[in-house]
Amino acid sequence: MLSEVSVFLAPLAAAIGYSTYKARQFEQTYPNIGELTDVDGYRMNAVHVERPENADLPALVFIHGASGNLLDQLGAFRAPLEGRAEMLFVDRPGHGYSERGGPENTMPSGQADAIARLMDKRGIKKAIIVGHSFGGAITAAFGLRHPDKTAGLLFLAPATHPWPGGIDWYYHVATLPVIGWLFNHAIVVPLGLSRLERGTLNVFRPNPCPADYIEKTGPSLVLRPRTFHHNAVDFKKLLAYVKEQSLLYSQITAPTVIITGDRDEIVWEHLHSRGLARDIAGSELVTVRGVGHKPDYLATDVAIAAMEKIAGEPRDLQAAARRAEERLAAPLRDQATEIKPSLTPGVLHGA
Repeated sequence: MLSEVSVFLAPLAAAIGYSTYKARQFEQTYPNIGELTDVDGYRMNAVHVERPENADLPALVFIHGASGNLLDQLGAFRAPLEGRAEMLFVDRPGHGYSERGGPENTMPSGQADAIARLMDKRGIKKAIIVGHSFGGAITAAFGLRHPDKTAGLLFLAPATHPWPGGIDWYYHVATLPVIGWLFNHAIVVPLGLSRLERGTLNVFRPNPCPADYIEKTGPSLVLRPRTFHHNAVDFKKLLAYVKEQSLLYSQITAPTVIITGDRDEIVWEHLHSRGLARDIAGSELVTVRGVGHKPDYLATDVAIAAMEKIAGEPRDLQAAARRAEERLAAPLRDQATEIKPSLTPGVLHGA
């Protein structure tokens, strides 16, 4: 009997040991570049770029999506906005290097409140709130719950409305008692590493993924057992949350822009982005044709033009979207018209 138990326990212990080792390795590869700030009993992590002397934009607060961390939005926006605005790139509660806090932080509303408290601690009175994907639900919650701190809302491929179907099976397993703990500590790391590159390509599809995206944004940090559990809980609660909260979006009064791709297979734009445009009076929907789930990286220029428009500058965002489409299409046209070296008369004739 003992030998049978040891046959089961030995590989399980080895898997847990391997996952523990890899989790430490992930943190060594992607050490925290932010600063932890106490927000009433737990610590939120963020990179805070102080307001530059010649700022021409309001403060900007960036909220990353599911399975991510602050490095994602920082990689898209910090460099092109350097010197133009005060910026706060946030690790959502339980993600990246932020602590989870209380049970309220399993909901977008709680995470929005946590970000509002972090803004207070960092001396940011009002900001344009920028949310990508899952961060869109938190951005909407922020606009509803903290209008006094909201200079405007910018949604990028947001997840904000009810959708048919469910979520991936592993999020259900990850939240189960006992079995979930074993799954998160023994299976998630090897399973996640085997799917990491393919999953990243899927997020960008049909567009190419930047060659250095994984290297710069640390997506493997979500595979750490505790972080994966928090991510799974967020996913499991989102559908019921947006079913209730999306009925309140008509109360949002802040200047709002929604930017989406029409090829997004992760968060369907016809449900979420168009739903927001319908629900928030005066909002502007900008659809960039041919773009998937990452307009933050593929149409960064359009997003920055939206920030400028929210700040009061005259900007034609529809024209900006058309320019982005032209820019994105140019390499494809060049590739299509390029004469390939292999297409020589000899090759075509079977030489």
